[in-house]
Amino acid sequence: MKLLTEDILYKVINKRPNQSHKGTYGRVLIIGGTSQFGGAVIMNTIAAINAGAGLVTVATDPNNFTAIHSHKPEAMVVDFNDDLTAYVTTSDVILIGSGLGDRIDIVQTVFATISEKQITIIDGSALTLAAEKRLSWPKGNLILTPHQMEWQRISGVPIAQQPFEAFNLLARNKFVKKPIIVLKQFHTQIYTDNGIYELPIGGPYQATGGMGDTLAGIIAGFTAQFKKTTLSDTVLAAVYIHSAIADELAKTQYVTLPTQISHELSTFMKKYAN
Repeated sequence: MKLLTEDILYKVINKRPNQSHKGTYGRVLIIGGTSQFGGAVIMNTIAAINAGAGLVTVATDPNNFTAIHSHKPEAMVVDFNDDLTAYVTTSDVILIGSGLGDRIDIVQTVFATISEKQITIIDGSALTLAAEKRLSWPKGNLILTPHQMEWQRISGVPIAQQPFEAFNLLARNKFVKKPIIVLKQFHTQIYTDNGIYELPIGGPYQATGGMGDTLAGIIAGFTAQFKKTTLSDTVLAAVYIHSAIADELAKTQYVTLPTQISHELSTFMKKYAN
């Protein structure tokens, strides 16, 4: 296992070319947020936009529209009860599952619509529903962002065995197309085709609801815009910057909130753009 270091940020984050527009930096579709769990997609959205995604559309419960526009007027919103086919097919990155509750109908329809050319980030409720209902995974490039209980449901690897990468690697190899797996724990592990990495930073000051939603949003924003590096490296950079900002905030704070991390993203990224 390799330790993930700050070098990954210099490798992935680059200076924006003058000849560019919002389409240059990717189209992200975020799907999730029942009326009870609207905060999850709000945090997805804040993170994806602040991370630099060019266009972000949120498919969610209509009860969340006003709150999303209050936090991020840059985002577009659509009703997740409507036909999402056009939104899915025209997106570069689809992030599905944060706060989605029991909406298996949405997960099944979206999974079936995604094509080989797209990147799909599967988070939260979508992971649980896929495991419980034994759904077929979508085509294309997959990024799974489970916490330990979600990974146990998906893989069958008990939490007690998850610190041992061999068990997780065997479970990953059972997928038809091996996904990038961001296994969230005290020292997060990231499983890629280029090796297994461990995040050596971060701490208990991140133990707040919404931290994973923010990470998923950062991954969406990074993968939508940074196309000169491999998908694996781009995900590694997103994971690293999430905790690096938390570490910086923790120097003067007892707790670092997910939304605070998102609001620091652009300033923090500027240091690495060259």
